[in-house]
Amino acid sequence: MRSDIDATPENWREIIRTNADGLIPVIVQEATSAEVLMLAWMDVEAVSRTLETKRATYWSRSRQEYWVKGETSGHVQHLRSLSLDCDADALLMLVDQTGPACHTNTPTCFTGRTISVD
Repeated sequence: MRSDIDATPENWREIIRTNADGLIPVIVQEATSAEVLMLAWMDVEAVSRTLETKRATYWSRSRQEYWVKGETSGHVQHLRSLSLDCDADALLMLVDQTGPACHTNTPTCFTGRTISVD
């Protein structure tokens, strides 16, 4: 994989590298504050739906179905940008987040879950 080639709307399907389950991890970051909101999983179809609708769409490994962030809670994620990492095996999605990002109603999925290093 050449790291100097950007993915485009025409070629990203050929570049993206999923795991054995056909999934790729996506780190979700709030576009304005740069705060990391969550880690989720997508497959090629979820990426395609997200790019088409500009609403974050993920693959639920536990429910084995697609879910659009905020569809039931109203805490939507509007896509600002989507980037592949240098190995094309992880994604970074910048979003405009409405309301809490976590299903536990916390601002992020990492809020209050610090592992002490002392």
